Amino acid sequence: MGNRLDNKVIVITGAASGMGRAATLRFLDEGAAVVVADLNVETGNETMALAREAGHKQIEFVRTDVTQESDIEAMIAMALDRFGRLDGVFNNAGIGGVIGPITDTSVDDWDETFAMLSRSVFLGIKHAARVLIQQEEGGVILSTASVAGMAGGAGPQAYSAAKASVINLTKNAAVELAPHRIRVNAIAPGVIVTPLAARGGMEDDSAAKLQPWPEAGQSEDIANLALFLMSDESRFITGANYLCDGGVLARGPRIFRPEDDGGGRRAGARIGMTYGSTGLEPKLRPGKTKKD
Repeated sequence: MGNRLDNKVIVITGAASGMGRAATLRFLDEGAAVVVADLNVETGNETMALAREAGHKQIEFVRTDVTQESDIEAMIAMALDRFGRLDGVFNNAGIGGVIGPITDTSVDDWDETFAMLSRSVFLGIKHAARVLIQQEEGGVILSTASVAGMAGGAGPQAYSAAKASVINLTKNAAVELAPHRIRVNAIAPGVIVTPLAARGGMEDDSAAKLQPWPEAGQSEDIANLALFLMSDESRFITGANYLCDGGVLARGPRIFRPEDDGGGRRAGARIGMTYGSTGLEPKLRPGKTKKD
């Protein structure tokens, strides 16, 4: 029996670190050719180096701003030019986005968060589907959602709303693309210890306390689920949103403290944009104090 992704060409956004990097290395191990798409060139090159140290040659990096349609088109073109076809796209790129109370959230920060987390998925599905339909051989489109898009109290408002849109878009696109044998699914991680989470002070011990399962979620846990959903083993699965959260949602999300009110309302909490592992500096300002 061969590898599960033999001869498949897959594009992964946000592939330079965290869950995207883990998926890249896992897919390569299973025989895929991978296009690593990410805004961060430095960490993108690190992913490339790790892959090549492991003996993988079927890999290319393309700097990609997933909010820009021209970049998404170039990303797909890279796969076609380098490897001759496309079999799957994993829309995984993301940021923390705007944090702070909704009453202090600017329209620009809200729009920027949605551009990175929601528009990017729309663009990835759109341009992957165009190629996959033309090839007439089916394919897979996978996106990273979140438990934050499924309940209150599991993430900031804009992030949660954007992730909810990913789940709904997944279902609608799955219905539209099923006649073309294109499967469209999503993964909803819980608290996963990634560079993005670490920037917020989240480590293994603190992450494990937020869920029933005693061990913190790792990037490899998401990569393993992504491998199943990208492979032919899941041939009858489409329009699904798979939880991978250590039981967070089963218990009811309690990721934010009650005084945060899901939006960082505690006195002195910072407000503004966070960008995770993209290499972009956060734009944060102090929140109101109790005296305010």
